[in-house]
Amino acid sequence: MRDRRVVLAVAGLALVTLAVRHPTADFRLITHEASDPAPHRIQAAVDFGLVGVSVLYTWTVNRLR
Repeated sequence: MRDRRVVLAVAGLALVTLAVRHPTADFRLITHEASDPAPHRIQAAVDFGLVGVSVLYTWTVNRLR
């Protein structure tokens, strides 16, 4: 009986820890030139409840000067 309480307490603590801040994968593809003051960008985030995914992609477009 005591072992069951310990297992339940550890499982509850693990659940609370996951609920506070769930893991998030963060992907960044930075392909713009460093001299570009305003690069084009696409940013997206998806949260599946237990895991989140964030994607950022930037690029430079040749502009006529």
